[in-house]
Amino acid sequence: MAKVKFEFTNQAGQKLAGLLETPADHKPMAHFAIFAHCFTCGKDIAAASRISRALAARGIAVLRFDFTGLGNSDGDFTNTNFSSNLDDLLAAANALSESYQAPSLLIGHSLGGAAVLAAAAKIPSVKAVATIGAPATADHVQHLFAHAEQEVAEVGQANVQIGARQFTIKKQLISDLENYNSEQHISELSAALLVFHSPIDETVSIDQAAKIYQAAKHPKSFISLDNANHLLTNADDAEYVAATLSAWATRYLSTSSIPQERHLASAPAVEKGEVKVQEIDNNFLQGLYSNKHQLLADEP
Repeated sequence: MAKVKFEFTNQAGQKLAGLLETPADHKPMAHFAIFAHCFTCGKDIAAASRISRALAARGIAVLRFDFTGLGNSDGDFTNTNFSSNLDDLLAAANALSESYQAPSLLIGHSLGGAAVLAAAAKIPSVKAVATIGAPATADHVQHLFAHAEQEVAEVGQANVQIGARQFTIKKQLISDLENYNSEQHISELSAALLVFHSPIDETVSIDQAAKIYQAAKHPKSFISLDNANHLLTNADDAEYVAATLSAWATRYLSTSSIPQERHLASAPAVEKGEVKVQEIDNNFLQGLYSNKHQLLADEP
């Protein structure tokens, strides 16, 4: 595999640092994915790097990057929030589309999982989404600094210890997180979903995985990570995630042998709640269209 330095700018004009893990030279990059790291982590955390490399070895190119204010990316983490994370994800998808190919797979670890669930609807090319130890909604992360919320309310900010590092949390972060307390967007997800979670995860309870799974519509799958910890510090756990994820994703990322693009590019506009069926050629091929889906079928 090869690492390609991949820098791009976010909506605020700040430079974000990323790495594109690509397959070996003899393997074509048929599919591209984006990996969103956990809260206050970075693109180089062991789980992100190991899973990205393992997926690249299986033919899926993966872009992992530092969110604004973290790692090698520009900006001040103190002024970021969940909304800015979503903006960063969209900027990453746009940059990948311009330089290579639009991403068809989104992978999110912990809060990054909540982010990809929320961003998927805004990236039309996405066909599959995978979460790893993720909360159902972004506001769940508030428990990490609940002890400092009174100080934040009174002073406007507070220094909190998250993992081995200290961060400054501002009131705007808490207010923004509170806006993401609904699972409605999960029920509207139009991509296939795979939920990874460990039953002994002490940072994000497996109850959150149940909420994600119950809110989503099919196709959806759940895979237990058994004795894995939240950060997947055991290399075998990361390899297991990559192996099962790549096998699962192939089902949804592979393009059909039917040249549908030629017929579906000119799909008619259809109102929500309606379905339109029209003949495409004189050989019984029919186009079926709703406001979200486009299908080809034989004569009704």
